[in-house]
Amino acid sequence: MKHSLLFAALAAAPAIAPFAVALAADTASPDTVVVTAPRMSEPLTVTTDPKAPRQPLPAHDGADYLKSIPGFSVIRKGGADGDPVFRGMAGSRLNVLVDGENILGGCNFRMDAPTAYIFPEVYDKLTLVKGPQTVLHGAGNSAGTVIFEREIKPFTAADTHLNGSLTVGSFGRNDELADVRVGNERMYGQATASNSASADYKDGDGRAVHSKYRRWSLNGAVGLTPDKDTRIELHGTRSDGYAAYADRGMDGSKFLRESIGLRFDKQNVSPLLGRLEASLYRNDVDHVMDDQKLRTPGTMGYANLTRGTAGGRIAATLWPGESTRLIVGADGQTNSHASRSAGVNGVYAAFRDDASFRQWALFSEVTHHLSEAQRVIGGLRFDRWHAEDKRATISVTMMGSVANPTAGQSRDDTLGSGFLRWENSSGANTWYAGIGQTSRAPDYWELISKEGTTGASAFADTRPETTRQIDLGLLYKAGRWSGGLSAFANRIDDFILIQSNMAARGAGMTLRNPTVARNIDATTWGAEGNLGYQVNDAWAVDGALAYVHGNNRSDGTPLAQLPPLELRFGVTYDDKVWSAGALLRAVSEQTRYDLNKGNIVGQDLGRTPGFAVFSINGGWRPKTGTLLTAGIDNLFDKTYAEFVSRAGGNGMGGVIPGYVQTTRVNEPGRSLWLKAQVALD
Repeated sequence: MKHSLLFAALAAAPAIAPFAVALAADTASPDTVVVTAPRMSEPLTVTTDPKAPRQPLPAHDGADYLKSIPGFSVIRKGGADGDPVFRGMAGSRLNVLVDGENILGGCNFRMDAPTAYIFPEVYDKLTLVKGPQTVLHGAGNSAGTVIFEREIKPFTAADTHLNGSLTVGSFGRNDELADVRVGNERMYGQATASNSASADYKDGDGRAVHSKYRRWSLNGAVGLTPDKDTRIELHGTRSDGYAAYADRGMDGSKFLRESIGLRFDKQNVSPLLGRLEASLYRNDVDHVMDDQKLRTPGTMGYANLTRGTAGGRIAATLWPGESTRLIVGADGQTNSHASRSAGVNGVYAAFRDDASFRQWALFSEVTHHLSEAQRVIGGLRFDRWHAEDKRATISVTMMGSVANPTAGQSRDDTLGSGFLRWENSSGANTWYAGIGQTSRAPDYWELISKEGTTGASAFADTRPETTRQIDLGLLYKAGRWSGGLSAFANRIDDFILIQSNMAARGAGMTLRNPTVARNIDATTWGAEGNLGYQVNDAWAVDGALAYVHGNNRSDGTPLAQLPPLELRFGVTYDDKVWSAGALLRAVSEQTRYDLNKGNIVGQDLGRTPGFAVFSINGGWRPKTGTLLTAGIDNLFDKTYAEFVSRAGGNGMGGVIPGYVQTTRVNEPGRSLWLKAQVALD
């Protein structure tokens, strides 16, 4: 994990970050608060600006930010680092990319989901592609693909852009961000620093939740633009922090990420070749969890886990005819995982490799216009996947281990994915219908971190899962009305279910309350919709809903970890100087559950009651490029927990000393916040 040349100047990052960013206060064009939800910009695609303020105020990470999009939920673990869930699907079913890179966490208990390493405001654009309706960004995107990316606009002359934000709020919340971009028509540079911290928050009953955190990041990029159609960029990131967890017996005291990447982009190469792009990247995460630093010290000590990921991509955009665009390319990735442990004295054993993975693919996606109004989009993808189990032993209790029955074994699979979609645009309205299939190989947490149904290892028996899905929808606009509907239904063969408290045997001994990976067959269906009305130039009302329903066909039970029906209703006022908004979020009870079953992050704990949360905000633009906003989330101090939350203080390790144990990790109570954004161009 050594990128010494790139990161030599970042060595003092922990000391510099909080102060460097406090000098400026974020976006190139501050806008109003996003109150209800970002909408689909085109069929099955939601695009939004991560720099725009929104309510409720997101935490510092990518998961908490995504929950503002209908269909998303977050598996709550503490103040940060939750796992995003889209349409009830979590883990590697949701493909998350950062500037084209996969970031794979190191923690075998999912302390550090990929979104844990993302500070959203660092990026200029967030794109969600729903379902298996693209093949351009990797395999296994059965739920969808999320892309965080920077978009540095070309410089036409020597210039400097300085943007920043400062956020303060309840429970000691403070976020700072500074973004400097300099360049001319031939080259550019960017430097971004972020810092985010919070103390323990309190739920609506005033009970403290073990949830404090702090994260900082430094991002840099230098680029060459020898002409208006060519860009070569070298970029890097270094970030770290800590986070307390309310759902388990250990906390995360280190989340070091170092990343470096190189990109090439050439457009208008010839009448046939419209664009040629290529990229290479390497990122490493170094994660430590312990029960020593952020809570009353316990007896488990320390665990240090690392993950190194390297990959690349090349793609060409071709125009074989005026009505046809064809994208062809290849991508690949390799990653390895290692771990070591230490007692309470902090003396570590040697690192041991656990597993390694390799995947490469060929893909092709075509868009053909049948007429001015109608078009078809389709794609095919073939992935070759390889995995190796490098564990000699498997821990089955806190104090004991058994020989690994799959030690030294490897696996290979060929995975096929594809989709076909028809779109019809008539005026401002667009109808669409699509079918898609994607195959997803088991990930590290399903193969290595879980047991099997017949033994201590799930490596040999866990099969890839295949999703076949139908998508239907509408984008609508008529006068002052606008809206959209996105509906889906699928069948998932060999769905990888995680089940806890299940009897299993391994190497002659009974495992105590093992958590196993097993294949089942499942179905899900649901929809996300929004409808808005522009009352006049200043006033608008908007509503959004999301629902998913699923069945475990193999067990004859509801599919686990599916959130209930959610409705959001918002009212906004904006006269371009002053703005105000109110949001009502109502969630129904969830009575469909399957106890102790779920995904690699969490399992069902039982039913949850419905709840409603009301929030308000206001804003002022004293001049162009400056926006001051303030808000109160959970105005009436409601005590509630999401259905997909993890158990409060009752997870791995038992009750957390000094904190009240609750059935689930409760959400924050009444929270006040103030945010300032400035763009100096």
